[in-house]
Amino acid sequence: MKKLTFAVITLLCCLQIQAQAQKKIFSETPEQMEKRLSWWVHDRFGMFIHWGLYSLPARHEWIKNYERITDSAYQKYFDNFDPDLYNPREWARMAKAAGMKYAVITTKHHEGFCLFDSKYTDYKATKTLIKKDLVREWVGAFRAEGLKVGFYYSLIDWHHPDFTIDRVHPQRVSDPKEYERINKGRDMEKYRTYLFNQVRELMTNYGKIDMLWTDFSYPGANGKDHNDWNSVELLKMVRKLQPGIIVNDRLDLGEYDDGGDFVTPEQYKVSEWPTRNGKRIHWETCQTFSGSWGYYRDETSWKDNKQLLVLLIETVSKGGNLLLNVGPTSRGLFDARAQERLHGMGEWMKVNGRAIYGCTEAPAGIQRPDNTLLTYNPDTKRLYVHLLDYPLQRIELPGLKGKVKYAQFLHDGSELKMKDTDKGGLAIDVPVRKPDVEIPVIELMLE
Repeated sequence: MKKLTFAVITLLCCLQIQAQAQKKIFSETPEQMEKRLSWWVHDRFGMFIHWGLYSLPARHEWIKNYERITDSAYQKYFDNFDPDLYNPREWARMAKAAGMKYAVITTKHHEGFCLFDSKYTDYKATKTLIKKDLVREWVGAFRAEGLKVGFYYSLIDWHHPDFTIDRVHPQRVSDPKEYERINKGRDMEKYRTYLFNQVRELMTNYGKIDMLWTDFSYPGANGKDHNDWNSVELLKMVRKLQPGIIVNDRLDLGEYDDGGDFVTPEQYKVSEWPTRNGKRIHWETCQTFSGSWGYYRDETSWKDNKQLLVLLIETVSKGGNLLLNVGPTSRGLFDARAQERLHGMGEWMKVNGRAIYGCTEAPAGIQRPDNTLLTYNPDTKRLYVHLLDYPLQRIELPGLKGKVKYAQFLHDGSELKMKDTDKGGLAIDVPVRKPDVEIPVIELMLE
């Protein structure tokens, strides 16, 4: 009886979870959603930009948290913020040359400083030495290069006087009982009003915005969840003001099917295409060149060009997007390391972008040879074999006998001889010398 009761309870719980997952905020059909996300699914590769006052200390964007810095001690960064070399047109040109198709900038990070000219605070770029709305210039520059534009907005605000101190706040405490005392006089209702007002400004003052990247929720004891942000109403407002916008998943609305358009695995590779209730979902991994998002002068753990390319290719091979971050200096420049990586990726993308844009996971049944990654364009029916470790004269592809019309290197369009094998595969002859590209790609035109 106990086993049966447990089984019944388990079944009821599963049904409840499934029912919760089927809750919806909007009346949009799956087909309408796919159409709204179609540009993003096609483009696959974007630039993340983390920029704020933390670029002055230059030792991590969470420095205010890590070092428990008070508002008064942090004020020196506001007083000395002067990005006199800021030229967003150069940023946009570098993003485009790297093969990126869209970009997302931190309009406000957790420190509370706004790069845009908000009428609801003086803690903004227009009140610093630069005296400019840095977001407005950025939007114009990136649109001029044909790139889609997105705004990151931190739900968290370590500067706002009504934002309650919690477990990730710089002024957090070790004794949970102390939070009620230290938060006397703070009012999250007032902060929510501020949050809504600023998001409304971002959604109305800068023309068409293609993406909103909210960040982040942390439910539980002394944390913050969808109730603190009034997430459902916030999302409704955003979609009303920008009907075509794409919004990420960090509003803590997992109980709704449409509480976010895509999931956001951060700083790690997924083992397979993410799913929800057994169904594949849209996803984008956000990654850094090194170990931090903001400019970190002394950071040494920078990925090399091949690592970054593998990251991009592997992401697309599992049906995802890559949002790759740059942390500009306090004077408004991309540092030399970032520029070198962007240039290296751009050189590869210039001749191999066809294996990324519009591509996704290879069709079921096509096996991946060792030391390769596969991407596939379902519209053109072309399969791309990315050679991570260049083979000696021949590569064999299982299961492709009689399924390929033509084979060539993608970087130069030069023919590769091929023949079917007795074991039902396809053998492709490659030159002994590796082509002068970081990761050579074989393009196969399927029957």
